[in-house]
Amino acid sequence: MTGPGGPGPVLVELTARCATAADTRALGAALAAACRPGDTLLLVGGLGAGKTTFAQGFAAGLGVTGPVTSPTFTLVRQYPCQGPTGVTELLHADVYRLDHLREVEELGLPELVERSAVALVEWGDVAAPVLGDDPLTVQLSPQPGETRSVTVRGGRRWAARRRELLHAMSTASAPA
Repeated sequence: MTGPGGPGPVLVELTARCATAADTRALGAALAAACRPGDTLLLVGGLGAGKTTFAQGFAAGLGVTGPVTSPTFTLVRQYPCQGPTGVTELLHADVYRLDHLREVEELGLPELVERSAVALVEWGDVAAPVLGDDPLTVQLSPQPGETRSVTVRGGRRWAARRRELLHAMSTASAPA
């Protein structure tokens, strides 16, 4: 099995359930604490799966103040961060409206992330081949009611932080 968007194997896979939108935000905030400058997270799930809700919690976990909305029409929103992780900027992208990988490449997200930022990419699975060699995939799958199943998958970079990811997943939600 290969890693999300890259040639490496999936070395870490964890799943949790979020019963409410508030739980999804809490999980996003908890996972933000495990992130470091240069990380890319791919948010995967259909319309209404909770990608933007997760992004709101993730941003709060990085110390972003103010509203966080989907960048569907602007493609990329940049938010300054003030959290304890060393991340100075959150790049929140939405590649749903892009038709070709070349358009994603032209956004320059990998280059922007190198400046002590973290990228959070909605619909990131379609752009994975151009978004770095070891992103963390966050799969959001709606269940009956407001419940969501959230699965995170990553390769080598993330396997080194498995305990942090496990802690985040277990403290913010119920195991799946």
